[in-house]
Amino acid sequence: MPHPVKLVSVATAVPPHEFRQRDVAAAAHRSFAGRYPDFEQLARVFENSGISRRYAVRPIEWYLQPLGWPERSAAYIAGACDLFVDATTKALGTAGLQASEIDTIVTVSSTGIATPSLDARVAERLGLRSDVERVPVFGLGCAGGVSGFSIASRLAASRPGSTILLVAVEICTLAFRLDVLTKANIVATALFGDGAAACILKAGLDGIATVEMTGQHMWPDTLDIMGWTVDPQGFGVIFDRAIPPFAEERFNPALAGILEREGLSLSDVDLFACHPGGKKVIEALESALSLGQGTLDHERSVLSDYGNMSAPTALFVLQRAIAAGLPSRTLLVAMGPGFTVSCALLRQGT
Repeated sequence: MPHPVKLVSVATAVPPHEFRQRDVAAAAHRSFAGRYPDFEQLARVFENSGISRRYAVRPIEWYLQPLGWPERSAAYIAGACDLFVDATTKALGTAGLQASEIDTIVTVSSTGIATPSLDARVAERLGLRSDVERVPVFGLGCAGGVSGFSIASRLAASRPGSTILLVAVEICTLAFRLDVLTKANIVATALFGDGAAACILKAGLDGIATVEMTGQHMWPDTLDIMGWTVDPQGFGVIFDRAIPPFAEERFNPALAGILEREGLSLSDVDLFACHPGGKKVIEALESALSLGQGTLDHERSVLSDYGNMSAPTALFVLQRAIAAGLPSRTLLVAMGPGFTVSCALLRQGT
């Protein structure tokens, strides 16, 4: 990048309804056990997920009633807008900025559809300028927070002095489906939570860290690994291939190839800040990166406290890593539909 881009601030937000994992497991048992013969065997995922609690935009009883696109869309727009404002306000406060100083907004979300987009819906609430540029991004799933971070950093580099706001917001709990009796749906019910993260990036200023490089790798013939189906009731989750063994086999070479293009190697990375897709995914990443089991401690704590929130989750991990003190080089990494790995390398002291 011709102009060094700095990460100025990171902030996170969650909705008001806290779900204890044991309560979700009990609700799932009431809803599925009598209709799905394999439920009892699959129910162990609630206990073995590494999740103790999650947050949602609606109380648990709301998800146990018949829901279609109108109800899910209304909950998505209301919940996502509130989280957008909350995370952005925190990020601006940490950076010592006003909303009127934002020049471009990159909004990442794949769990609902909103036209006008979320950024337009919150513009007046936040006090954004009428000439702010809006870049809504859809379809990146769990990789969205890191891919959005990469997009925002390139926009900042292309316009030195401009202030870029990245907001990743997902309402994953809207994918809970009482009408879908599949393993993928049970796993999603055990893993997903709602949340948002906001980052401010700017070229030429002091900040938390410098964005040294970004990169992405998409594997061929992997469209079936993860994604959404679309039907009259809403989105349905696709988990058609086991992600942990795929990550353990292919994650390392893909990351090494991205870094090699920049004259770097995995040994140049001091800390990995990864999207914690699930307990087994974290273990697979530790194995793929030749890290000791338990090394990815920020990932485990975020998963335990919030579940898998898709795009924002990696930025929750980054926030904890920053609070603990970043080393010289930190690689922010996430995998998502495509099937894709996206990364951004942050450097301290430059």
